[in-house]
Amino acid sequence: QARLVEMALKNCAQTLSHETDKTGREIAALDELAKTLGMETPPSYIEAYDISNIQGFYSVGAMVVFENGRAKNSDYRKFKIKTVIGANDFASMEEVITRRLMHSMKEEKLGSSFARLPDMIFVDGGKTQITAAQNAMQNVGIYIPVCGMVKDDRHRTRALVTAAGQEIAIDSQPAVFALIGTVQEEVHRFAISYHRQLR
Repeated sequence: QARLVEMALKNCAQTLSHETDKTGREIAALDELAKTLGMETPPSYIEAYDISNIQGFYSVGAMVVFENGRAKNSDYRKFKIKTVIGANDFASMEEVITRRLMHSMKEEKLGSSFARLPDMIFVDGGKTQITAAQNAMQNVGIYIPVCGMVKDDRHRTRALVTAAGQEIAIDSQPAVFALIGTVQEEVHRFAISYHRQLR
């Protein structure tokens, strides 16, 4: 019996050590990301957005959340596109982020998780999608740093694009590259999953 207790304690210690080490790596990645983007403090609460449709049909938007570098599934949100007809990712992105920010304003008094605003917004795409996000923020009078995630020809994360249109290569920064790659893959997966569900 004493041996079983000893084994259980050892397993708990190993698990705790693994989780602590993992958190340390993720926080280090956020610190490096902040330096890369010229931010004063690391973005601990990140939202990422993507649009999915087939030639304009069943258009949907997806929002995923990463807190302290980890996916926070409970805060994910799905959006059916309501005001855009046809394949218009720009207008769809603007609609989704506008609706999300308006929900935040409405639910702030209720203290719900959706009332919390992110430290940083990432959009799947470049300057066009960034502009859509900026338009959404202007629509509601809320301003949050926004950045684009760009893929290469093989649909792998290649670089970040700033609001000023500057492209920043991240392949030489393993921690940032891994974090952004995970965020981009997750928001794309979530958008595609919802799109297939509607179809």
